[in-house]
Amino acid sequence: MDAKRREIAPFARPVTEAELAAFAGRSSLPGFRQSLHVPGRLTVIAEVKRASPSVGMIRAEVDAVAQARLYAEAGAECLSVLTESTYFKGQLQDLVEVVQDQAKLPVPRPCIRKDFMVHPYQVLEAAQAGARCILIIVRGLTDDEIRPIHAAAKLAGMDTLFEVHDEAELERALRHDPDMVGVNNRNLSTFQIDLSFAERVIPQMPAHILKVAESGIKTAEDAARMRFAGAQALLVGESLMRVENPAALLQAFRGR
Repeated sequence: MDAKRREIAPFARPVTEAELAAFAGRSSLPGFRQSLHVPGRLTVIAEVKRASPSVGMIRAEVDAVAQARLYAEAGAECLSVLTESTYFKGQLQDLVEVVQDQAKLPVPRPCIRKDFMVHPYQVLEAAQAGARCILIIVRGLTDDEIRPIHAAAKLAGMDTLFEVHDEAELERALRHDPDMVGVNNRNLSTFQIDLSFAERVIPQMPAHILKVAESGIKTAEDAARMRFAGAQALLVGESLMRVENPAALLQAFRGR
């Protein structure tokens, strides 16, 4: 997070309520949380992800637009587009182009801007790019940093996915009245995957929160574990990026 703060420092600036509110209700894409909330069905956020700090390069030359369209045609309810360049090799232009392409489809999929969000100016960038959701990583931010970022997303008519790793982070997230929380199964210190993170934390979330399991979901069995733990949606990147047939894997996640 400190690296991101330094990166954006030269151009980040205060944003006004009017600037943000100008984007509320303007998008032609459906709401992000709304698209994930399908009673009785496990839904999927499919991620366009060229690389990650934990595994290095995944698919360096992937075309973000083509990959996102493949996910949409395979039935993913929502899309995640990495815009972080140093560790994930993404860029904001990927999000812009994916959103523009999705808007052409009969059933467009809403996108989350996946990045280290540390300043409300990044929320304005996300809104300008057409994102319908942003990510807040609770571990990397103080409560005083979370508040203006979350407020900016609300003003712009976007949803917020709060990401937590343990009970203490969930407790902090709940102070901000979230309606969507994801549990990252990856230990960010060791990069090890442990699905028991979600199994332990998700049942402690209030009923009104839409519950997302993130990271380490590779098989139908993994998805079933997450659903049994109470997950209503999965966020899957690496597994879908590596497989030849994303549609088959998405169907397997849903038990079909």
